[in-house]
Amino acid sequence: MTATLQTKKLRNFIDGDWVEVEASTAVINPATGEEIVQVPLSSSENVHQAVYAAKQAQKEWALVPAPQRAEVLYRVGYLMKERKERLSQLLTMENGKVIEEARGEVQEGIDMAFYMAGEGRRLFGQTTPAELKDKFAMSQRCPVGVVGIITPWNFPIAIATWKSFPAIVAGNAVIWKPATETPIMAYELASIFEEAGLPKGIMNVVFGTGSTVGDAMVHHEDIRIISFTGSNDTGRNIAAECGKQLKKVSLEMGGKNAVIVMEDADVDLAVEGILWSAFGTSGQRCTACSRVIVHEDVKSTLEERLLAEMEKLTIGNGLDERNKIGPIINQKGVEKIKSYIQIGKDEGAKLLAGGYEWKDDSHQDGIFFAPTLFTDANSSMRIAQEEIFGPVVSLIPVESFEEAIKVNNGVTFGLSSSIFTKDVNRVFQAQRDLDTGIVYVNAGTTGAEIHLPFGGTKGTGNGHRDSGVQALDVFTEWKAVYVDYSGKLQRAQIDVD
Repeated sequence: MTATLQTKKLRNFIDGDWVEVEASTAVINPATGEEIVQVPLSSSENVHQAVYAAKQAQKEWALVPAPQRAEVLYRVGYLMKERKERLSQLLTMENGKVIEEARGEVQEGIDMAFYMAGEGRRLFGQTTPAELKDKFAMSQRCPVGVVGIITPWNFPIAIATWKSFPAIVAGNAVIWKPATETPIMAYELASIFEEAGLPKGIMNVVFGTGSTVGDAMVHHEDIRIISFTGSNDTGRNIAAECGKQLKKVSLEMGGKNAVIVMEDADVDLAVEGILWSAFGTSGQRCTACSRVIVHEDVKSTLEERLLAEMEKLTIGNGLDERNKIGPIINQKGVEKIKSYIQIGKDEGAKLLAGGYEWKDDSHQDGIFFAPTLFTDANSSMRIAQEEIFGPVVSLIPVESFEEAIKVNNGVTFGLSSSIFTKDVNRVFQAQRDLDTGIVYVNAGTTGAEIHLPFGGTKGTGNGHRDSGVQALDVFTEWKAVYVDYSGKLQRAQIDVD
């Protein structure tokens, strides 16, 4: 049975209460064109209300021992696990991704709940020898206060858990602005937090647009961190505004990720990796493979096998277990993809498959795009340099391993990369020389696990990481503590014999 919502209009979750907002807009199922629910279009005043509540609540939350804070996350994880199928179906309805991917995303949130709950007993500082007698020195993590998180539509629950769970276990309060295209996961997760016993005001969800809600969050003096995942243009603007306020900011933005296929690769395995990385989530991932850098000796073989397997991909409503490719999030996304198809043709790349908006008798009202393959691209083409965010991949032939590394690194992004080879020497060279934050060997460009840091280099971000213990660095400040029990004033660096 398909999951259903018990409301026709969502409400903000502020200070433990569900708050009505008059203005709203429709949330559309991209696979069917049907309205699912109305999402609020909040005002800046709604943000101020949420921040006031969060600021008051956080003072008490920070005094709760971290292992007790973690108990709430354990309960959240168990509730998510119990409701995994319901959450997955709702996710597919609002986002479009096929149900097996939705289940994987919900599982990622479950994993993050249990992982970060464990950090409630491992918020480690350090002790270190002091340079003076009868003196003790240590460091400890401290919460920052009120955290603002701004999340995208393509991973509407996973990315939110990457950000909110470490923030909460570290003793912060959260203001969350989810994407207006996919607000249902935020509604469901807020309900789970409420049921799990999180104190009022620690998690607040304010629905609305980036230009109103997001802007108010960025400029609110009591929000001391903004953690953002989304487009580069928006991320740069957020960084600039936060910089003026000396506000901490964590950015995770775009990618132009490549799979390298060397002449000694297992080509069948490489094809599997490329298909999953390029066309999973209809290419709407920051880690999606949009370039295949292939050694000229295996280029023809790879092309043939890719084309044969692409013909087997089934497109349609993600709730149908048989489908492997779901819809594009909206028509604006389709128009962007179409523009890049024309750019690729104009630049001289050869279109081998796809390149068109897909419809059939059963999917007239959905928004779909056929899996697309270009070949004979070169590394300077726009389709090989710019993020398309759709099911479009370009083959770039190279003559050597060294050239492959150079082509991979020759973009402004640095999120994920992959290499298929059986040569162990090349494996170690690649993991050293590929300039991305994530490197896969004999696997595609997607599939990050929550206990390792997620993020990239160059234009992909600003050096912070989601996931892993490193996520705690975003949501804590270091405090150095010195205890002098000598009974006299000792001056560091001066009173040293």
